[in-house]
Amino acid sequence: QVQLVESGGGLVQAGESLRLSCAASGSIFSIYTMGWYRQAPGRQRDLVATITRGRNTNYADSVKGRFTISRDNAKNTVDLQMNSLNVEDTAVYYCSADQLLTAGGLLPKVWGQGTPVTVSS
Repeated sequence: QVQLVESGGGLVQAGESLRLSCAASGSIFSIYTMGWYRQAPGRQRDLVATITRGRNTNYADSVKGRFTISRDNAKNTVDLQMNSLNVEDTAVYYCSADQLLTAGGLLPKVWGQGTPVTVSS
């Protein structure tokens, strides 16, 4: 069974940094795209950043220049370095993996359970 487990969330003050990590476990041969999404209270889940296996990246406009996504293909992990955090970044952050080739077949998308990030002013 494939699982994504996030870590690194917490409470910080505006202007500070956090690093989120996500590890995929299970019989995984490869993952095409890994990414981070976030959902603030009362709002829909929005894309934050994605990175392909070839390390092509895509960022939401609101985080460009502040957040950096990276991955380790061998370990099936993806990190999100978040700098210059502001109160609008407060949300539950979800790790995602798309097009996972596993021992059980191809999985289109898997989500992590989410990790909360709270930024105080």
